[in-house]
Amino acid sequence: MSDERSRRDELYAELEKLPPNVVGEIVGGELYASPRPASPHARAASRLGGELMGPFDRGRGGPGGWVILDEPELHLGEDVLVPDLAGWRRERMPEMPHTVGFTLAPDWACEVLSPSTARLDRARKMVVYAREGVRHFWLVDPLLQTLEVYRLENGRWSLLGTHAGGVTVHAEPFEALALELGALWGR
Repeated sequence: MSDERSRRDELYAELEKLPPNVVGEIVGGELYASPRPASPHARAASRLGGELMGPFDRGRGGPGGWVILDEPELHLGEDVLVPDLAGWRRERMPEMPHTVGFTLAPDWACEVLSPSTARLDRARKMVVYAREGVRHFWLVDPLLQTLEVYRLENGRWSLLGTHAGGVTVHAEPFEALALELGALWGR
């Protein structure tokens, strides 16, 4: 067993010991423990997942063709990430494996920013998602009420747009949906 693998195994053992009120991730050989999100974060993530689930995961009122999950544990190389939401095109993942950690990188990942996680999400985790070929990435900031939409092009993130407030957007890869951003921030 390589030194890198044994180090990751040691970190993962520490991650498993974390209390249930924190989210543990391994990024760049470091263990990060973040508190469970506050209500604006949880509300935005829940609402966004709800908006996408029917038309894309279930095919109700939309094209279907996706598997969308809340907080899946991704085992990507030496890194263990837990995005707020992630989606796989069904042609890439026709059957969902019965596992704790997904080794197949998603086609889309979304991080909902919190003051305690924004730097990790923007800097370190975006690098891992690009390295692993995640094609689409969203950053949602419930405090600033913004959605940033990125596409991976030639191994680099290209910002397709930043949307703010209560506007309605058609954001890739879910452009078939008229997503009302105001619903993400609503009380």
